[in-house]
Amino acid sequence: MRASRLLSLQMLLETRGRMSAQALSEALEVSVRTLYRDVDQLSAAGVPIYAERGRNGGFALLPGWKTTLTGLTPGEAQAVFLAGLPGPARDLGLGGDVEGAQLKLLAALPAAWRDDAQRVSARLHLDPVDWYRESEPTPHLATVAAAVWSGHQIRMQYESWTGTVERTVIPLGLVLKAGAWYLVAQSAETAQHSKHSRTAAGAATAGPRTYRVANIRASQVLPTPARRPARFDLPRYWAASIARFESEIFTGEATVLATAAGLKGLRALGSAVARAVAAAPPSRRQDGRVAVRIPIESVKHACGQLMRLSPQVEVLRPAALRRALMQRLQATAALYGLGVLSNR
Repeated sequence: MRASRLLSLQMLLETRGRMSAQALSEALEVSVRTLYRDVDQLSAAGVPIYAERGRNGGFALLPGWKTTLTGLTPGEAQAVFLAGLPGPARDLGLGGDVEGAQLKLLAALPAAWRDDAQRVSARLHLDPVDWYRESEPTPHLATVAAAVWSGHQIRMQYESWTGTVERTVIPLGLVLKAGAWYLVAQSAETAQHSKHSRTAAGAATAGPRTYRVANIRASQVLPTPARRPARFDLPRYWAASIARFESEIFTGEATVLATAAGLKGLRALGSAVARAVAAAPPSRRQDGRVAVRIPIESVKHACGQLMRLSPQVEVLRPAALRRALMQRLQATAALYGLGVLSNR
């Protein structure tokens, strides 16, 4: 355990440069006192680690020194092959690079570990596209990815809900969700504006936005370097973006009665509805149906969703949604010659 920690300490200093004792202890999840003992042991073993005092001081390795340790544990080798699953890498134009890296890794591993390392890719296949859907065509994904990796601005034509617009953006990252690729980027114009303006309004307009890569109609990598915000965290932004999207898209609420099959159907409508179903109290009704309050986007959208779940799900409120369902049921009944339904 300690040997692994000493190696991690050495690798941290090699990859990140000078680090304070507090930062190192937090990264290694040990006390500062334990860290000092580890530093002493590394020094005694011949690793040229030294300390610098002062406000910006810390521990560092002698410039130019590099470890010759390149070994991986069997589990680490499997993790590398897991990270190189071919689908997304091929979409990004990195398929050949991933295959080349895996071949080099295999050649460097001990013979006894090679089968274990390859077992992951042979027994685990990632298919991110949902059932009954096809992958979206993304002809500009490779261009966008090239700008993300190189750190250059992109000029693109983007088809939004209101029409096609042309924008120059600073790419911050790519996200693959449910088979669809998204570009997280910041407007180059508003970023430049916020640089010279310290108003709250200027800062707000310069925030990152999410673009669906399939909606990009033209793209060009510009020679202009992209200044990435120092504290931008892509996973944190994406989690906050999802939460914000759910809070904004659901504008109302409906109360429904659902059978066991209806509850299963409701859970399939999305994570927000599934959470509402999970929070519903047990049924006390004689017919066994459960009363659930679910979020809805609009009466029209909810009518289309809940119509498919009838008769396992009955809408109680709001009255406008119940009326919309009745009107659709009446139109369907008339289409099939079943007469007029009662308007209760």
